[in-house]
Amino acid sequence: MASSSSVLFKLFTFFSLFLFSSASGTLVFPLTHSFSRTQFNSTHHHLKSTTVRAASRLHHHRHPHRQVSLPLTPGSDYTLSFSLGSQTISLYMDTGSDVVWLPCHPFDCILCEGKYNPISIPNPGPINLTSAVPVSCKSRACSAVHSSLPSSDLCSIAKCPLEDIEISDCKSYSCPPFYYAYGDGSFIAKLYSDELAIPMSSPSLNLKNFTFGCAHSALGEPIGVAGFGRGTLSLPAQLANNSPEIGNYFSYCLVSHSFDTNRVHRPSPLILGRYSVDEKMKQMKNYFIDYAYTPMLENPKHPYFYSVGLEAVSIGKTKIPAPASLRRVDRRGNGGLVVDSGTTFTMLPLKFYETVVTEFDRRVGPAYKRANPVEETTGLRPCYYMDTGSSSSSTSGSTVPQLLLHFGGNSSVVMPRRNYFYEFVDDEKVKRKVGCVMLMNGGDEGESGPGGILGNYFQQGFEVVYDLEKKRVGFAKRKCASLWDNLNRH
Repeated sequence: MASSSSVLFKLFTFFSLFLFSSASGTLVFPLTHSFSRTQFNSTHHHLKSTTVRAASRLHHHRHPHRQVSLPLTPGSDYTLSFSLGSQTISLYMDTGSDVVWLPCHPFDCILCEGKYNPISIPNPGPINLTSAVPVSCKSRACSAVHSSLPSSDLCSIAKCPLEDIEISDCKSYSCPPFYYAYGDGSFIAKLYSDELAIPMSSPSLNLKNFTFGCAHSALGEPIGVAGFGRGTLSLPAQLANNSPEIGNYFSYCLVSHSFDTNRVHRPSPLILGRYSVDEKMKQMKNYFIDYAYTPMLENPKHPYFYSVGLEAVSIGKTKIPAPASLRRVDRRGNGGLVVDSGTTFTMLPLKFYETVVTEFDRRVGPAYKRANPVEETTGLRPCYYMDTGSSSSSTSGSTVPQLLLHFGGNSSVVMPRRNYFYEFVDDEKVKRKVGCVMLMNGGDEGESGPGGILGNYFQQGFEVVYDLEKKRVGFAKRKCASLWDNLNRH
């Protein structure tokens, strides 16, 4: 009889929304955006909650207690559902995390009320584990989750006798629990391993020692995380051990939403491995534009980050060079732009941020009145009342300049307007149309850690590919809902 965790990790076999396995070794899963307006009193409340959480996440990236990113929050995140035979669990998919952890029975979550809306997270857990195998204190996985502590130290913490430590005979002693602390929450978990089975065409892919964290207690963290970072315990890294063509190359395409559930009619595809482009896809107008690739930057202090170099930002025809903290990562692990599926907003160092938004305001400010009250209540700026401009500018939108990101490797990405300028109806007092720049101040340039973050809102409408073999990140504009439909046809 299979153990409950063995059933758990045969998740792709039974999950009804698992789409596609082919001879090319490609797997496609649906990502569900878990925003829910019912959690918030207004758009202002929603945006303010998300900006505060984004700032906390950047702070955690710069001052980590552990090598795992801040878990996500409804309103800004994407969930991936796993089938557990008779039960299902939804986890946050996060390229900023390097571990997979689940809430397990019995589960005590302190101060978790209001942390998520059950409607937006369909299967939050916890799940039952009965016969999963605890990971040994001698294992590499145990050392990795405890920040590379020597196995002798870990076995000592696990109360393995000295004579057994000396002769390396502590296999029966399990890895000590690990503790993660975040900006507004924490959890304690133990490492387990079991078989992960993914059906391919022939034969099926089986990972006999898939490692994951099982949390029985948490503070303010009710939802688990499927870590997709560069760490050895992330989901792609563990897949790559047995199936490099899947684990070393993955992408996702986030359907544009503008925080409006009515705009999202398809899931966002998460694709493990390379898919083939058929003739119908090729014939679609402007559909399969090639990727703009930029090299991954190695980070000696935070090796699990997908860091890239941002060379400049163009506002219209004005090209603004980026500071050194965004162009490279130094020997102490500081700098670079982290491509992060788990942060909503894109964050830039203070002086560079001010230069960019000042240039934006120079072009837009003369046409539209600044919405100062909206800026105060949302945490975003600059914001404008879009119903106060001239008739020509308000109808054409010509005063809102184009924004381009210039990356290392001589690649540039043109941002769709909706990715960096969010227009909504101000529902605080008088209903007026408002537009806000979707950038945030990321603090002083001299702070340790990442120089900035490329958030998931900027990533909407692009297929973002992580090519771990060639150590590069690629961006290609896509119709993500159509991509889902085309892959689903297979």
